[in-house]
Amino acid sequence: MKKILLVPDSFKGTLSAREVCAVIAERAQALLPETDICQIPVADGGEGSVDCLLQAVGGQKVTCPVAGPFFDELTAFYGVLRERSGHPRTAVIEMAACAGLPLAETRLDPEKATTYGVGQLIAHAVAHSGCRQILLGLGGSATNDGGCGMAAALGVRFTDREGRVFVPTGGTLSNIAAVDTSGLLPQLSQVEITAICDIDNPLTGPQGAAAIFGPQKGADRQMVARLDAGLKHLAEQVLHDLGTAGETAAGAGAAGGMGFGVAALLGGRLRMGIEVVLDTVGFQQLAQDADLIITGEGRLDGQSARGKVVSGVCKRAKELGVPVVALVGALEKGYQPLYRQGLTAAFSINPRPEDFATARHKSAENLAQAAENLLRLFAAAQCAR
Repeated sequence: MKKILLVPDSFKGTLSAREVCAVIAERAQALLPETDICQIPVADGGEGSVDCLLQAVGGQKVTCPVAGPFFDELTAFYGVLRERSGHPRTAVIEMAACAGLPLAETRLDPEKATTYGVGQLIAHAVAHSGCRQILLGLGGSATNDGGCGMAAALGVRFTDREGRVFVPTGGTLSNIAAVDTSGLLPQLSQVEITAICDIDNPLTGPQGAAAIFGPQKGADRQMVARLDAGLKHLAEQVLHDLGTAGETAAGAGAAGGMGFGVAALLGGRLRMGIEVVLDTVGFQQLAQDADLIITGEGRLDGQSARGKVVSGVCKRAKELGVPVVALVGALEKGYQPLYRQGLTAAFSINPRPEDFATARHKSAENLAQAAENLLRLFAAAQCAR
């Protein structure tokens, strides 16, 4: 029996990774009924990460009340993955579930938004679900607090110059006069926290959290400068009080500095999302006997070769000698280095030049057509052997 592995990212603004899998799988099952079709929808830290990993690995979704982006209570969720031999009980948390941009609605204000609810989700996963590994997806945040809200919810104490304890937000980071981690939730000493994201920005500076991502969260030029200064102060205070550096670490600027907060305040580590996801689903074992891997994303360009989903899939498939084809919304300049990483071929699903506003409504139809053509070619190549 032949085997095809589907490992796509979402097509942003049109199809989720699960929907992409479903469209391709339907065509594959119709054209190649005797072929084993294995679906691994991928999200590399942002919205959809919980659902993708639950579908790929199994498990359950847990809900609990936590603080929203402006401290208003809401019901958020996380996933607890099915337990596997040799693996600790694992929770998958999307910070966007309680600190995401959509939750802010029209009230975009990164100076006041908090990640406090994220810390509450972590605490619940550890204390109530017994998880000893946390995969924390960084992406889509409305915040710029360097992860201080999250840390405060887990027992880190921030005090101002008058010795008053407070929960810092993006606009009050510069008020921090001392950072004390001695009150951290005791169970965290037995927990491994991994922050997963798909960017490598540092915490501060021209490529930092505030400068690059602040404007999309509602910050004007003056606010960006204040937010960046606050993150700079946080990093200096953490270095002074805890002896922990990390301002320039790749990924420290993810999700309003949450990458920095996870590493410097909680002792966690940062990893590219696709690497964590592929490890978690057991990609090597699933792909080793595959005849073809189909991946994809909304746009393939120069950024795609820098640790994005297609890049991660290609590198691992190359080690196994399995061909990889990418079906994408658009082929832009600069994606060619992916060939050296293991990409066999890439095709745009759009049959004619159209702007995104028009093409987005035909995404499922265009993907099905492109998948059918690819699968027909695959079937012909198999018959010719």
